[in-house]
Amino acid sequence: MGVVRTDESRRSEIEEFRRMLLSCSAVVVKVSTEDERNLRRLTSRNRNEYTVNQKLVCVTSGVSFLGIAIVKQLVLRGYSVRVIVDNEEDIDRLREIEVSEDIETSSRITNNNRIGVVVAKFNDCQSLMEAFDGCYTVFHTTSFIDPSGFSGYSKAMAEIEAKAAENVAEACAATPSVRNYVFTSSLLTCIWRDTSNSSLSPIVDHNSWSDESFCTSKKLWYALGKLKAERASWRIAEETGLKLSTICSGLITGPRYFCANPSSTIAYLKGGQDMYEHGLLATVDVNKLAEAHVKVHEEMNKTGGGRYVCFDEVVRSPDEVHRLEQETGLHINTVSHDNVFRFELSNRKLDKLMSQVHRCTSVC
Repeated sequence: MGVVRTDESRRSEIEEFRRMLLSCSAVVVKVSTEDERNLRRLTSRNRNEYTVNQKLVCVTSGVSFLGIAIVKQLVLRGYSVRVIVDNEEDIDRLREIEVSEDIETSSRITNNNRIGVVVAKFNDCQSLMEAFDGCYTVFHTTSFIDPSGFSGYSKAMAEIEAKAAENVAEACAATPSVRNYVFTSSLLTCIWRDTSNSSLSPIVDHNSWSDESFCTSKKLWYALGKLKAERASWRIAEETGLKLSTICSGLITGPRYFCANPSSTIAYLKGGQDMYEHGLLATVDVNKLAEAHVKVHEEMNKTGGGRYVCFDEVVRSPDEVHRLEQETGLHINTVSHDNVFRFELSNRKLDKLMSQVHRCTSVC
């Protein structure tokens, strides 16, 4: 997710990634040398002539909590995963695994169960193309460090988010090996509209889009960033023929997630009272969200991609609000409610794909 990461949260994420690597019996390797990258650049740039390993995929910001969960799901399914980090320091920390006392555990690997790590910058398309080269699918989780050091999600960060997604989409389209692009969007890209409009459908699903001007007028910067990022991705996909799927996620939950990602949680819950009052405040467990990413990716080999709404629970009672407040440490202003909601969330499309019944309290 698009978040501000402190040094403490970065260390926590690195340690979590380390534990995940060992539990999956994987190994950290630097992806390639400069000579190897130069050699690949001489290869034909025609997608139809480019032979690619469908089991090699790339995850941007793979040491974020969502990125870690996606990597783990992919590795457990036999994929080789190239993880993008934004600085050499993260690679150096990950290399410590190779000399740790757990190296015997991490040495139990197969050729299809490897994790590579490479540095790439979201503001440099060439850097991204080199990182993506040879990968069949790119998962973009839109996590980054705010270069201005803001303590919260601002309008400037919304622009950074959108530009990063645009660069990733352009790099995917320009990299001949990349056939699929899976973008982590947000449920906020579906729900923020002028509710005084009586013609709005009561069902909010993958066909629903937030209004950019409404987000701007209400200063819903996190929603605006996700909205502009997703729209940029779809525009480039349509212009270039890149196969794209986007996953519009509810508020991510899971062990230690809120502690490590306070900025994204606070930003998501801006306007939480309105979301609750309209029946649009929803959450999703990070591991279930990661599983959805892999399922969507595998479905793209059969179809042309698409848009999916992903959530587990819809917060629809004061008790559920209270539990969410306890988990996040944030207060969500609510008033007495008669439990009659104007809108209902639907994740029917994703549920059908997942072939399992998700516990939810809205339209499924």
